[in-house]
Amino acid sequence: MNPVSAPADDRRWAAFTEVGPWEIRRSDARWLSLASTLRHRAQAEVPQLTAPSRLPPGLRVLTVSARLARAVVPWIIGKRRQRYAGPAESRAVISRRLRIAAEALGPTYIKLGQIISSGDGLFPAELVTEFKRCRDQVPAEPFDVVRLTVEQDLGARLEDVFESFEETALAAASIAQVHAARLRSGEDVVVKVQRPSVAAFVRDDLRVMAWLAPHLVGRIPVASLANPPALVELFAETIVEELDFRMEAANMLDVAAMLHDLGQDRYVVPRPHPELVTRRVLVMERVSGFNFDDAAGMQDAGINTEDVIRTAMIAFMEGAVVEGIFHGDLHGGNLFVMEDGRTALLDYGIVGRLTGGRRNAFLRLMLGATTNDIRGQMAALRDLGALPADTDLDAVIRDLRLDEQVIDPTTLTGEEMVHEVQRMVKALLGYGAKLPKELMLYVKNLVFLDGAIARLAPELDLIGEVANISMLFAAKHGERLGRELGVDPNAVEFDLDGVKASMGLDPSVDSLTYRELQERRALIQRRMQAHVESTR
Repeated sequence: MNPVSAPADDRRWAAFTEVGPWEIRRSDARWLSLASTLRHRAQAEVPQLTAPSRLPPGLRVLTVSARLARAVVPWIIGKRRQRYAGPAESRAVISRRLRIAAEALGPTYIKLGQIISSGDGLFPAELVTEFKRCRDQVPAEPFDVVRLTVEQDLGARLEDVFESFEETALAAASIAQVHAARLRSGEDVVVKVQRPSVAAFVRDDLRVMAWLAPHLVGRIPVASLANPPALVELFAETIVEELDFRMEAANMLDVAAMLHDLGQDRYVVPRPHPELVTRRVLVMERVSGFNFDDAAGMQDAGINTEDVIRTAMIAFMEGAVVEGIFHGDLHGGNLFVMEDGRTALLDYGIVGRLTGGRRNAFLRLMLGATTNDIRGQMAALRDLGALPADTDLDAVIRDLRLDEQVIDPTTLTGEEMVHEVQRMVKALLGYGAKLPKELMLYVKNLVFLDGAIARLAPELDLIGEVANISMLFAAKHGERLGRELGVDPNAVEFDLDGVKASMGLDPSVDSLTYRELQERRALIQRRMQAHVESTR
């Protein structure tokens, strides 16, 4: 296969680079026909992996239990002897000890920690803060191990496939590591190589987590809030699809086609190789650019970082809402901003997919958010699986006081804010609330974009952007979405005052920059922290 030297025909159906190292046709991708079957098989395996057994599942449980005991028992003793100044210090101590234990237990637990670390607002604050310190770089496998894996999966000597292959990894993560290489046909590529035996270790660890999780319920504050059994199930649904790179390569094609169909020409997906993809090896086109966190570098190159953020928000929301597919693991390492301002999207091990009734429920959730339809949002959350099917929605609305006028949180005292958070968490847990996989991935990506705005576009007017995006969706997709939801798109009224109220703002407020939002958040955090300190 020779490198492509003219505009590639595969751009007629996918968001690829103009001149790629090869063209890819779905009919040429040997691995593509297996992907759907592999995906269904992986998800069907989750209930078996997460069903708690009566007896400890194998010897691995001894190692995990011992390491967790070393983390938790000293904390319990310290708590009983009143060594901690107050609840906040106690939660901080157990969170730190759990993070250290996760790092010692290896890739599966580090991966779990990294997912928790990007869940601001989804998991307890102390746990999120501590797991953000989880090391980003897992030690790379020795090159002879990498060579053996590649040769076994490709069925050929490394030298027969590659003209060069960098022995030092570009990056190493919990599941795999990536190496720069050049094919013998001349194309520069990146080779993603799975760690040997990681698939077996992950499955063993999931069984151990499932056995341990029920024993943690209500035992420690952070665990009771995070709902350990539900967290294990959510984690399993996410990680099982990362263990076969043929699914990831198929995800690349699906996302590339989705971006093309939506006319999102500011995003680029690297091409997977049509032949060199196996369960543990993925060869793909190499792309490069500015790290997504490098605001100064982009601005020095003349790239409008506000446009980068705006494109990210629209593309992410369009994919989920309109096409029912979206990248499920946005973070700085998975996004490169190219010199022309386009963004290259990397790493497709985790992809959110909404189909059938779940996609319809998600559409209704988004519609309810823009029209301030509280009951419609609650019904949609129920149908997504966030609430049990027999939930009394009116009771939930009353208990959470969602039918009352929204109060500006900056007008509350620290004690009032802490009490309100505790009340809502207790009520949700009482109703059996949980976070479905797709909703967790969507919210986690929103959290990432929130942080990206702080770095790349702090003066962005959030109210104006929400209004503009809503009008864009109505003009571009209103007819289709209205037909799918069975509503008249012309009768749907965007409730901007409701959006303002959800932020605790008065209807008279015309704009709110991200910097101003951060100042409001900082004030709220200071008041809550002051209250916690005063109760010690």
